Amino acid sequence: MRALRLEMLADSPLAFLETVAEAAARPHADYAARVAAVSRGDATAQFVADPGGRLVGHAGGTVAPEEPGLTLIYAVYVTPAWRGSGLLGALVDEVAAWSRACGRPELMMEVVVGNDRAYRAYQKLGFVDTGIRVPHPTIPALNELQMRRAA
Repeated sequence: MRALRLEMLADSPLAFLETVAEAAARPHADYAARVAAVSRGDATAQFVADPGGRLVGHAGGTVAPEEPGLTLIYAVYVTPAWRGSGLLGALVDEVAAWSRACGRPELMMEVVVGNDRAYRAYQKLGFVDTGIRVPHPTIPALNELQMRRAA
């Protein structure tokens, strides 16, 4: 998981909430503890793709406290060699199934305004731009757009 996280941050630094340096500084034990913490329960979950000994994709989901029927999708990533393979849809489908099982019928994600590749990929998966724009949580000069769909 640590290797995939470092790849995610190096490949798409604006999409995630920490830097490569911050992630690299965390010990392996922190990653192991995180994986254990999100492997069960209905508050937060992470899904990974491992087609043969190396993690190549990730998508997480977490409850939205202000909207009990909503799951926020976060940390979505597919390694470049697997983009366009359907893996993104499979990961989002796993988050959606988990969300439904937890009684949350709707999904929402935020995409950096201008990240057209991600925007188009999520549109293909049925996400719709809500028109809501929010400040990027770590880079004030950027905004994110919210996209939603049924779980």
